[in-house]
Amino acid sequence: MIKALVFDVFGTVVDWRSSVISECKILEKKTGVLGDWEKLTDMWRQKYMPSMDKVRNGEKKWTILDDLHKESLLSILKELNITGFSEDEINHLNKSWHRLNPWPDSVKGLNLLKRNFTISTLSNGNHELLKNMANHANLPWDNIFSAETFMHYKPDPETYLGAANKLNLQNNEVMLVAAHNNDLLAAKECGLKTAFVLRATEYGPNQNFDLEADKKIDISASDFIELSDKLLAFNKNQ
Repeated sequence: MIKALVFDVFGTVVDWRSSVISECKILEKKTGVLGDWEKLTDMWRQKYMPSMDKVRNGEKKWTILDDLHKESLLSILKELNITGFSEDEINHLNKSWHRLNPWPDSVKGLNLLKRNFTISTLSNGNHELLKNMANHANLPWDNIFSAETFMHYKPDPETYLGAANKLNLQNNEVMLVAAHNNDLLAAKECGLKTAFVLRATEYGPNQNFDLEADKKIDISASDFIELSDKLLAFNKNQ
């Protein structure tokens, strides 16, 4: 029986792409600095996994995501020849990941799920980022577990196993909820149950991957509200 849900956050709970593009446009109006903000945002996300992989493979010492994000941002600003931001403005833009907006179903769905399950983050974001995001987006977490909690980035097993340990539950009593098959399959390898939630425009209107659940995933839902209904049925059948 599932007793607790742990959630991937970027893309699963919050719409990072639209949120970051919007933050860039607001900063453009304030500063007059022009740029291709969709391109910048997509490039920023493309550097997300490679930057963490350098930590995971030992090439780089432990570094929180805020700092990895800033290194990536500085590199992209230089690559796109975007100049004119002050250091404070760059820091503000980097913290846009603390101010991501939820998908339309997220807050209502999380509150529904919270009635029957302990709900926690399991994100590569650092603790401060996730705490600030929860306050910004009214996300009703019971616990915030992050890569920083375990000093490992997903998909390292220490993250999934560590979350179950923190919850004092068996691995198969915990379910990872995510919009990404690779994350879910890594959790399944560790003995967690898995739920895929479709976020078909996470990477923009032309997204052509993670549009359906891998056949190994336990549950697939169109949003958190449908997931709430499916989970109740899933537990009854266990």
